Amino acid sequence: MPEQERAAEAPPEILRIELTSRALTVYRKILDAIVTSLVFVMVLTLIGAVAGLVLDFVAAADSFRTAVSGHSPTHGVVDGIDRELVIDVLSVFVLIELFRTFTEYLEFHRVRLRVLAEVGVAFILREIFIGLYDRSMDWHQILALAALLAVLVTARIAAIQFQPRGIGHE
Repeated sequence: MPEQERAAEAPPEILRIELTSRALTVYRKILDAIVTSLVFVMVLTLIGAVAGLVLDFVAAADSFRTAVSGHSPTHGVVDGIDRELVIDVLSVFVLIELFRTFTEYLEFHRVRLRVLAEVGVAFILREIFIGLYDRSMDWHQILALAALLAVLVTARIAAIQFQPRGIGHE
């Protein structure tokens, strides 16, 4: 009863502020629960990616062992076997960067431009490396990805140089 009496006596502006504050608290808790579940999914995905990487490595090593008996390694055996392995390794690095984005959000309750730029850089580098490794990119694609990479690196540098006040380096 005392709480209801206090609410009846409080001015409407204070009630509105209190309701807004409660709503924001509930919103933050729901958002934290969602991001926490996403972090859990990312951990499972990362574990699965590393397990797949190990399995691909074992398969590549076995294939290499059987293929080397009939060919010399200079005849393209190595290039054919480890393509998937290279893609898996690069994909794990991108997943690690995405995982860092979610954990940074949980810690600071905001997404940092620096971290997003790092995820973008990792992803673009992955695509460039895969394209160059496969020899499947023409110069237009390489030039476009290099320009995008330059923009992301510039954004990362700017995010470090011009941090909001009161926020220090890690």
